[in-house]
Amino acid sequence: MAEDYYALLGVGKGASAEEIKKAYRKKAVQYHPDKNPGDRTAEEKFKQVSQAYEVLSDEQKRAAYDRFGSDAFRPGGGNFSGQNMDFGNFQNPFDLFNEMFGAGFGESIFGAGFAGAGSGRADGNDLRYDLEITLAEAFQGVEKSIQYQRRVTCKACGGSGDAPGAKKTSCPNCHGQGMVTSQRGFFQMTQPCPRCGGARQISSQPCSQCGGQGRMVETRRLQVKVPAGADTGTRLCSRGGGEGGLRGGQAGDLYVMIHVKEDEFFQRNGEDILTSLAVPFHTLAMGGELEVRTIDGQGVLKIPAGTQPETSFRLRDKGMPIMRGTGRGDHFVRVQVLVPEKLTKAQREKLSAFAASLGATHTPKEGFFQRLFGQ
Repeated sequence: MAEDYYALLGVGKGASAEEIKKAYRKKAVQYHPDKNPGDRTAEEKFKQVSQAYEVLSDEQKRAAYDRFGSDAFRPGGGNFSGQNMDFGNFQNPFDLFNEMFGAGFGESIFGAGFAGAGSGRADGNDLRYDLEITLAEAFQGVEKSIQYQRRVTCKACGGSGDAPGAKKTSCPNCHGQGMVTSQRGFFQMTQPCPRCGGARQISSQPCSQCGGQGRMVETRRLQVKVPAGADTGTRLCSRGGGEGGLRGGQAGDLYVMIHVKEDEFFQRNGEDILTSLAVPFHTLAMGGELEVRTIDGQGVLKIPAGTQPETSFRLRDKGMPIMRGTGRGDHFVRVQVLVPEKLTKAQREKLSAFAASLGATHTPKEGFFQRLFGQ
């Protein structure tokens, strides 16, 4: 195993024994096969973090690993204190897990939805729905109607998968144990029986409505209230809106992911709004007041005399509502100079006179505005 044991557990090389133990508990629960049924990648990760913990939690093995790396645990590998630590001597990862958490780890670690061997109970999966809204809708808040499909507990059988009056017999595949064990190299993998789903028994007659699956597909409509100030990445949860559980398992949740479309005029930065405004040269030079468009109507922007292009002004409390708080963000206006595309003869003469008053010289091919703004 060439992986870095410290990296597998997510700790540094100077980690204490308690930090290593805490990291293993978190990783082992995350990748345990009972929590990831049928996921070979998670199963392999569970083996690896178990090996990493077994090595790093033992002072001698950890010292050997720090010196020789994973080669110390291969046949004929590094020898530490006269003891050859062969790879094949690793403890069964499930035994290691049970030693850490105890026999009743199912309910306490995986939550009430984890029934363990024999119950066949399974919680429903969570679902995701992506909802796109406009910036104006995000500002005001909006209620949207969505439609999606989900598997729900069969009403005819209550999720059991059995027809009324059906008899139960011991599952022939697991011999009524609810779990099956398979040998993979030096590891023994125990998982719910694929025939009975861990329920220990099978039905003599499946439910005619759901075909023995315990769930049926339904199309659901839901009114979703998007709060004012929502942004891309905002997640709304409808408890129990996911897939139905089996044999008494809890329903999953529905998560609605918000995506706010880009606006043609306003640019959003968190709770703040950014816009640009083209301002005539004489207003920048002499100052004045201009009307500006904000997310909720018109506002007034005061331009001080001598304002330079690219200057930004703040309109306080004219931005987006703060979704999980009070108040609003700000609206920032960046001013740019508005250069007239055409000038009359009289306007040219006046601008020439103005340029001359500043001590500037010009020719018809390079006037004041051309030199000043590169036009």
